Amino acid sequence: MSAYCLFDNLEVHDPEKLEEYKSKVLPVVEKYHGKYVVLGGKTEVVEGRWQPVHLVMIEFPDVELARQWYYSEEYRELKALRLSAVVSNGAIVEGL
Repeated sequence: MSAYCLFDNLEVHDPEKLEEYKSKVLPVVEKYHGKYVVLGGKTEVVEGRWQPVHLVMIEFPDVELARQWYYSEEYRELKALRLSAVVSNGAIVEGL
């Protein structure tokens, strides 16, 4: 069953750090067989009061690989870099 890491970057307060993060993260995502399926773009809310700002979704083959990536040693420093650059919400979601 696929799994998705979904992030909504609500505010970027250090664009340079975010660019550094973006330049380094792909190989770590790919190591855990992840692939980006949403990276920003226009969003149309069709229900509720949700106000996404900048959505990012990464697909993994299963929830275990998504968790392994998110909590991995390889991602730890990159995650800290991202979190120092943005205010965001994130979740790991099991899919179909």
